[in-house]
Amino acid sequence: MTSQRPPRPAARGLLAAALVLLALAGCADTQGIRPQARLTDAAALGLPAGQDLAPAPDWWRALGDAQLDSLVLQALEGNPNLRVAAARVAKARAGELAARAASLPQVGGAADLNRQSFSSHYIYPPPLGGTVQTLANLQLNGGWELDFFGKHAGALDAAIGQTRAAQAQADAARVLLAANVVRAYVQWAHVNELHQLAERTLAQRQQMTQLVQQRTQAGLDNQVSLRQNESSRADTRTSLAALAQQQQAARQALAALLGQPRLADAVAAPRLAQLKTLAVPAELHADWLARRADISAARWRVEAARGEVQVARAQFYPNINLAGFLGFQSLGFDNLLKGGSFQWGVGPALRLPIFEAGKLRAHLSASSAEVDAAIESYNAAVIDAVREAHDQAHAVQSLARQQAEQAQAQAAAEAAWDLARQRYQAGLGTYLQVLGAETAVLAQRRQQLDLAAQALGAQIGLTQAMGGGWQPSATVSRPGATMVSVAPH
Repeated sequence: MTSQRPPRPAARGLLAAALVLLALAGCADTQGIRPQARLTDAAALGLPAGQDLAPAPDWWRALGDAQLDSLVLQALEGNPNLRVAAARVAKARAGELAARAASLPQVGGAADLNRQSFSSHYIYPPPLGGTVQTLANLQLNGGWELDFFGKHAGALDAAIGQTRAAQAQADAARVLLAANVVRAYVQWAHVNELHQLAERTLAQRQQMTQLVQQRTQAGLDNQVSLRQNESSRADTRTSLAALAQQQQAARQALAALLGQPRLADAVAAPRLAQLKTLAVPAELHADWLARRADISAARWRVEAARGEVQVARAQFYPNINLAGFLGFQSLGFDNLLKGGSFQWGVGPALRLPIFEAGKLRAHLSASSAEVDAAIESYNAAVIDAVREAHDQAHAVQSLARQQAEQAQAQAAAEAAWDLARQRYQAGLGTYLQVLGAETAVLAQRRQQLDLAAQALGAQIGLTQAMGGGWQPSATVSRPGATMVSVAPH
């Protein structure tokens, strides 16, 4: 029967030191420091369960304008802001790789060659003292910080959260850009048609002014009517000049979204009538929030902040490192690779903060506050998203009713104008009455253009509020709580 060898003194000392440090770690005071905020849920928002009509990733194609499709794709490829967002994602991914590497063993090499004069009155005896020698060193150094208390795991969770948040934010930027391109296109079509309508209005005002001028000269009218018509004609010219400026501004706004200094001449001016309506949901359900990239980004920032809390909490506990080296060291370069110059060493190292004057608690408190801030930012983003979606949905419904009422008013104005022309052709009325009836028609046509542009704008806004076609992927979000499927664990 063999007897067990008792632990060596060095091993016993190291074991005792480890036990003492672990006992001290048990006394780490983190009590009362934890996040207080709570994530909101679907029940608090009053959203029923179910699925909404999700916009397609290329939802703008439903408008039926091939030129618009091309412009949106061009913007998604060439907009500088998207490249900035992509660079931020790349930076976050690099941080994630660095966090992963921190939990793995680290190995480095060193090669030193020094010419040194040794003192005769120091610790080096003759024949070394008082001479000049060459010191050579060639070795590998390695270390591995064992993550018993979750510091590296927390740092990795934080880095993953930042990466996923950056990716979701970049996706949100793409959604916003596509919506803004469509809005700019609609605005350009709107001001183009308003400009054409203003040109017809100016021609009508000129005809009315000429007729009133003739009637005044014939004593059938007075100067008041003439001046009123001249003032109306001048106002129309002012509106025409303003609309011309708005046309150029709309073209420049669209060009800027495409990442270009100016819009190509080949891009034809669009018309509102050629754009189809967008399908929109009748009711919002809880799953809609899962398709909002900005909400997913806010949720991942919460996870990143929680990872930082884990890192801060781990600072209260020992750092346990395994370190070692392997190589050659010699006095004189010619002896460096000889067998007797070989050396190695390996051993653990434990470190524990004993007295930090409250610094660690302050750091943990700050990290916990960051979690609270991230949660409340998420809650605010959710509330804003609900408000935005409801506002846009109500706008879509209201504008549909307004368009129906305006269509009736325009039909009545068109009928009155047609009747005035018939009376004029029959010799029962004057041409001035025809032009007066046309004034109401032109006003209704302007209102029709305004309402059509507003209706498309509301449909675009609701599509964007519904996520703009963003589809959460496994690299950005994972299924989570009932409230939103973007909630990562």
